[in-house]
Amino acid sequence: MRLIIIESPYAADDAATALRNSEYAREAIADCLRRGEAPFASHILYAETGVLDDGDPEQRSLGIEAGLAWGRAAAATAAYVDHGVSPGMRQGILAAEALGRPVEIRFLYPQDEIAHGSAT
Repeated sequence: MRLIIIESPYAADDAATALRNSEYAREAIADCLRRGEAPFASHILYAETGVLDDGDPEQRSLGIEAGLAWGRAAAATAAYVDHGVSPGMRQGILAAEALGRPVEIRFLYPQDEIAHGSAT
């Protein structure tokens, strides 16, 4: 199995977007598994209640650094971009490129669903 780092939007300013981003990240993990890959999504694991507080800049930075450390072992980064590229994703993508790790842009939904707002 190829080791894959997942980048997807996660941080949000409101509860509805936070829920959407959390569900989307889980869908991205499932997509990787269906592809026969071994995914790692640090933004899901480290932002769990009782692990790190994503709203605390110091703790958020610690989580990002830990995710980047795991990335050194990965074969590729999969950036799931149906909902755009967040600042945290951009940082992960740039880190992958700096290490020479391929970045694969992926979509989970047909793009006409995104344009018309029907994707969950």
